[in-house]
Amino acid sequence: MSRLSAFSSPLLLGFDDIERVLDRVSKATNDGYPPYNIERLPRDGEQGEILRITLAVAGFTSDQLDVTVEENQLVIRGRQTEDNNRQYLHRGIAARQFQRTFVLAEGIVILGADLKDGLLSIDLVRPEPEKTVRRIAISAHD
Repeated sequence: MSRLSAFSSPLLLGFDDIERVLDRVSKATNDGYPPYNIERLPRDGEQGEILRITLAVAGFTSDQLDVTVEENQLVIRGRQTEDNNRQYLHRGIAARQFQRTFVLAEGIVILGADLKDGLLSIDLVRPEPEKTVRRIAISAHD
């Protein structure tokens, strides 16, 4: 059985990559941990639109966090290890691992990441696209 998509119209040419990205996003399983915010920051000059992703990563140090870009995906991983030297009378905060993935549009640039007060903030910029008009020459054949 074949599947029809929104991009199957013959008028939409070259959107195969977008369809693959949408499939990847729909198959992604996130358990909701860690919670996150995405916000739009005020423009800063000619830099373009700035976005900030903030994840609540209380208990993680910068050495336990890893932020990478893999094939147009922003991947944030957190790895905590058990401290066997501690003896707990009650254990309500478990050491856990996570991976949170965000699919990035073409041209998005990561400005940097910052860890402060248990919040990991990652700033991204979407440069303004150049508006271009290109005339296509028409060759006539008799």
